[in-house]
Formats: sequence, structure tokens, C-alpha cells
Amino acid sequence: MPAPYQPFIPKTVSELIEQLGWMTLFSPKFENDSGYFPGRNLDTTFFSLNEGLKANRNRLGEERYVTLLALSDRMRAHFEADPEDETDDGLAGLALIDEMMDILKSLPRRKPVAANDPGTPASVPPKGA
Repeated sequence: MPAPYQPFIPKTVSELIEQLGWMTLFSPKFENDSGYFPGRNLDTTFFSLNEGLKANRNRLGEERYVTLLALSDRMRAHFEADPEDETDDGLAGLALIDEMMDILKSLPRRKPVAANDPGTPASVPPKGA
């Protein structure tokens, strides 16, 4: 018997963007027909997204967090209203995914850690050292 499905919780903004990309591909039911994730569905998908937003709350800032959470709630309502992808509700949900991605992509990027910073495990000694 397979283990119960454990939803992936995005831990970074990049992972949130990836989650939204996955949601674009598998909307409106968010079910994966491959058989690898039999418990994945609308409930687990939005649990994952909302928990990922919560995990990134400090990085997002309170105003963005509240905005993204409200967009998530509206998006879910659109996909629930059109589970067979027969009306414009599905398209409205996809538009909200795009809006969320735009907000996440607008965040200032963090500066990469210098390769020769002795405080990082990926330190590379300068040439000739």
C-alpha cells in the first residue's frame, strides 16, 4: 500500500513560482494522472500554496502576503466553480495565477553569495592561493 500523499510546501519564493506554474498546467482539478501522486487534488494544492505563502510571509512582507492570500482564495473559488473547465471561471483562475506570479517576480532579488566568501560551504579559494 502506498504511503499517503504529503503535499509539498514551497519554502522559497522560487518554489512558490514553480508551484503556480504547476497549477497552471493541472488546473482546474489539480489531479495528476501519472499515478505518482494519487492524493493530489484541489484541497491539497491550495493547502500547499497557502502554507507556502505562510512560510514565506517574512520575505513577502505583510501587505504582499495578505494580497497573495486573497488572490489564492479568489482563484480557488473560480476553479471550484468550473471543475470541468467549461466556463470562463477557469480562465479567471488562470489570470489570478498570472497576477500572483507577477507579484512574486517583482520582489527584489537577493544578492548571490560571493564564491570566495569564507563563511560559505561553496567557497572556492582564489586562483594562486
